[in-house]
Formats: sequence, C-alpha cells, structure tokens
Amino acid sequence: MKRVVAALAAPLLALGLWQALVVLTALPPFILPGPGRVASSLWANAPLLWEHAQFTAVNLLSGLAAGVALGVVTALNLALSPGARLLLRPMLIFAQAVPVFALAPVLTLWLGYGAASKVVIVMLVVYFPVTSAFFDGLMRLPAPLADLAQMMRATPLRRLVLLQVPQALPALGSGLRLAVVYAPFAVVIGEWVGSSRGLGYLMLMANGRGQTDLMFAALLVLAAQSLILFALLETVAGRGERPA
Repeated sequence: MKRVVAALAAPLLALGLWQALVVLTALPPFILPGPGRVASSLWANAPLLWEHAQFTAVNLLSGLAAGVALGVVTALNLALSPGARLLLRPMLIFAQAVPVFALAPVLTLWLGYGAASKVVIVMLVVYFPVTSAFFDGLMRLPAPLADLAQMMRATPLRRLVLLQVPQALPALGSGLRLAVVYAPFAVVIGEWVGSSRGLGYLMLMANGRGQTDLMFAALLVLAAQSLILFALLETVAGRGERPA
C-alpha cells in the first residue's frame, strides 16, 4: 500500500502544480494547455497516438537491445584482453566526445527516414554508458576473490565468467538504468530530425499546427513508455542484484 501511495503521489502532485500554473498565469491554451484539455486530446486522438507510439516503441526497444548487447560484448572483451583495452578504450573515449545527437542528420542522410536511422541513434547513445559501467564493474574484483582465482590458477576466461561477471552485475544494472533514461530522448531526436512516423514526428507536426494539447498528449505517451520500461528494468535488476 505504501508503494502504491508513493507511486501515485508524485503524478498527482505534478498534475496539481500543472493546473495551478495554468490558473495562476492565465496563459492561453495554445501556449500551456491544462491537464483537462490534454486529457481530452489524449482520448480524442487515441488511435492516432497508438499508431505513432507503436513505431516509437519498436525503434526504442530495438535500439536499446542492440546497444545493450553490443556494450556487454565490448565490456567482456575489454576485460578479457589487455590488447583490446589498449586499442578500443581510446576509441570509445574519442567517440563519446562527439555528441551522437549531432550525428543524427548524418545518420538520417545515410540510412534514410525509416526505422534504421532511429535504431542506430538509440544504439549509439545506449552503447557507451552500458560499456563503461559494465567494464568498470568487471575490473573491480575484490582482492580476496582475485587472490582465490590466482591460488586456483583459474584461466582468464574462467575468472571472468565465474568471478568478475557476477560481481559486476550491479554495475551493469546502473548502466542499464542510464540507458533506459537516455534512449527515449535519442529516439525522439531521431524522429525530429527526419521521420514520417513516431511520437517525435507527431509532436513536431502538432507544434507546427498550433495543436499544443496534442503535442502534450504525445509527450505524455512517450513518458508513459519510458516509465513502463524503467519499471520493468527495476523489477528485473532488483531480482538480479538481490543477495542469495
């Protein structure tokens, strides 16, 4: 019951503050629509929002899965091979220094206005935090476990699989939480830069037509997708990180 109350308190407080802001500022609806107008638009445009939400969700999940898989594989290779660390770590740092969002127009030009460019943008945004967090966790093996591995003459692969990976799961969970937070921004920016579908595209079109209530409705749908994804991750990560 406490968790339910805590989960409902924040949204209700946000809605109350939103409505109070609308009343106190007396801004016109095309600048700041109230929660009631947005809820009406959400209901009236439900089929349209559902159609665009599906496109965004597929791109979001595909890019997230690809970025996480690539990040995990890269971190494992970095931890296993000193040569890979010397070669890849400077490249990763250099690649992260270039804002991925600045590459969105180029990726759209290369990959087109379909789903591929959005998936790649999400994948690139997700890739670095997952790789960095998991690799740091892999390399922070407690001294007693490291001594045990040396005493048992464990091979680097067995040491990685049996000791380093289990110890690094909480760090991987932290990287995944960052990835889930960054991914929705990435997919929306990809849809803003060039797309004919998706919640980002719908927000852009609604803004251009002065349909601010529809724009807010699309934003709420995107926020709902992000919260559901984060809640699922918290459930899975919480079980994985719980001590046996």
